[in-house]
Amino acid sequence: MEYRNIAIIAHVDHGKTTLVDGLLKQTLKLGHGEEIAERAMDSNDLERERGITILAKNTAVEYKGVKINIVDTPGHADFGGEVERVLGMVDGALVLVDAAEGPMPQTRFVLRKAIELGLKPIVVINKIDRQDARPEEVVNLTFDLMAELGANDDQLDFPILYAVAREGKAYKELDKPQDDMHELFDMVLEHIPAPRVDLDAPFQMLVTNLDYSEYLGRIVLGRVQRGTVKKGEFVQLIHKDGSMTKSRIVQPFTHLGLRRIEVDSVGAGDIVALAGIEDAQIGETVADLADPEALPIITVDEPTVSMLFQPNTSPFAGKDGKYVTSRHLNDRLKREVMTNVSLKVEEIRPDEFKVSGRGELHLSILLETMRREGYEVQVGAPQVIVREIDGQKHEPIEHLVIDVPEQHSSAVIGVLGARKGQMVNMEPQGSRVRVEFKIPSRALFGFRTQFLSMTQGEGIMSHIFDGYAPWAGELKTRQNGSLVSMEDGVAFAYSIFKLQDRGNFFIDAGQDVYVGMIVGENAREQDMNVNVCKNKKLTNVRSAGADEALTLIPPKRLSLEDALEYIADDELVELTPHNIRLRKKVLNPSFRK
Repeated sequence: MEYRNIAIIAHVDHGKTTLVDGLLKQTLKLGHGEEIAERAMDSNDLERERGITILAKNTAVEYKGVKINIVDTPGHADFGGEVERVLGMVDGALVLVDAAEGPMPQTRFVLRKAIELGLKPIVVINKIDRQDARPEEVVNLTFDLMAELGANDDQLDFPILYAVAREGKAYKELDKPQDDMHELFDMVLEHIPAPRVDLDAPFQMLVTNLDYSEYLGRIVLGRVQRGTVKKGEFVQLIHKDGSMTKSRIVQPFTHLGLRRIEVDSVGAGDIVALAGIEDAQIGETVADLADPEALPIITVDEPTVSMLFQPNTSPFAGKDGKYVTSRHLNDRLKREVMTNVSLKVEEIRPDEFKVSGRGELHLSILLETMRREGYEVQVGAPQVIVREIDGQKHEPIEHLVIDVPEQHSSAVIGVLGARKGQMVNMEPQGSRVRVEFKIPSRALFGFRTQFLSMTQGEGIMSHIFDGYAPWAGELKTRQNGSLVSMEDGVAFAYSIFKLQDRGNFFIDAGQDVYVGMIVGENAREQDMNVNVCKNKKLTNVRSAGADEALTLIPPKRLSLEDALEYIADDELVELTPHNIRLRKKVLNPSFRK
C-alpha cells in the first residue's frame, strides 16, 4: 500500500484539531454507528476541559487507495517536546496559520523544527471567514518567516490552501470556494513525498510514543523505517545504552480513523503500534533479531523551568488523597518521565524532587493530572533554570507577542519595561496594536493575570523560549504580601467581614484553616497574620440591629496556574484531589520572623 505521513503544526488555537475533525468526517464511512465528536482527537479530560491539545496523537484516513497518516500536535510552547518527538515520523507538514493573526511565536518554533528536518510544508490559511481576515498578507508573512528560518528553495516553493476548518472546507483559490476538502487531499498526494520503503531490509522502528492497555500491557508507537514484522515474531529492543532485550510481538496494529486495527504484519512507511515490548522507552529502537541496528536517539530541547515536589506535610495531609507518601510520589514521577520526553526529575532528598519542564503550563498539567489520580503533593514556586556560560550567569529569555486594544498599549508596555522587557517590534493593526518583546522567563511568572485585568480581558499574549541571555538583575514581580492564618479551626463570616478591608480573601466562611495557611492577599507589601476563627461574642443584652446580615465580598478563586503564579519563594501550593491551598513553608508564625 502507498503511504503519506503528515503532521499538522500551528500556534495554539489556529484550528489544528478542528481540521483533523474535518478530514476524518469526510473520508470515513464509519461503521458501527461511530460518531465523530467535536475535537475528536482531544481524548483526555484535561484537553476537553481546557480546549487545548496536550499530547500528540495520530490517526489515519484512506483517500484514492492511499493511506494518509495524520499526526495532530499541541500548539502550546510548553508541549514543544511532543512536537519535536513526532516530526521525525513524518515526511511533510500542514502548517496552519490564522488568516487574521498571522504567524505567531509557536508557528516560528514548529516551523524551525520542520525546516531543520527537511519536511515539505503545505501552508493552510485557516479561518478565512473571519471579518478581520487578511489571507494574502498572511501568506507573505509566512513566506518571510520561512526565509528567515533558512528554508531551502523547495520548501519556500510551498503550495497554499485556504480553509474554514470548522465547516470542513479547504480550497486552492480564494475566489473558487469548495464545499469539502478534496483539494487538500489531492495536494497532500501531489506534494508530500511518499516514504522511501525497503520491505526486504532488516526490520527497524524508532519508539516515538507509548501507550498502555490493561489486556496487552505496554504498546509502543512509531514509524517503521524499513522491513516488515509479523505477529508472534521475535525482535531486539536496543536500549539507549546499547544493551539489548529480546521481545516478542504479541500484536501489531495500524490506524484507521479513531480506531486501532489488529493486523498480522506491518511494513515500512506506516505509523504503527506494537504490543508485547514491555520495557521500551521513548527514543529506543525495535530492530530485527538477526541483524539489529539502532536508529539515532530522539533529542529534545532542554527544560527551562523547575519546581520542587514534596509529599504533603500540612496538618490536613492524608484527608483527601489515596497516594500520600514520598514512595508513591517517586514512582509516579518515574512513570511520567518514561512518556514525557521533555521532563526531567532529580531526587534531591528522599522526600524532595526537583522536576524540570518547558514552562509553568507543562508542570501544572502534570500536577493537575496527578491530583485527579488521587495524589497529595506540595510544590514550591517555579524557578528558571540558570546556566553558566563563559563564566557568566545566563537565564532563559522568552519571545513575547502581545496583541492589545490601542488604549491599553502604553500601560502594558510600561509594566513589561519595568519587568526588564525589551521591545523589538511594534505594529498597529486597526484599533489594536501588536507588540513583540524579548523578556526574561521569570518576568512572566504572575504576569498573565495582571495583563488580563489591565486590558479588561481583551488582550492576547503568547510567548516562546528564545534562548539564553545574561542575567537581567533583580526583579520584583509581586507587590503584595499574604494574609496568613494564625489559628487552627473554622473560618467565621464575622472575622472575615472585619478583615476584608485589609485585602482579598481566597477562602469562604465555614472553611477549615490551619496555622500558617494563606487565606488571602494583603493590600500592603508585608505579610500579615490574621485570626479568621474568631466569632462574635454573644451577650444577653442586644441592641436593635445588632445581628444584621454580614455582606461578604466573594473570595478570589485561584486556579492551579493562578496559585503557582501567586506564591513567593517562602510559600507552597498544597494540592489534594479536592483542594488547592496555599501555605507558608514554615507554619509557626514565631519561627517565620
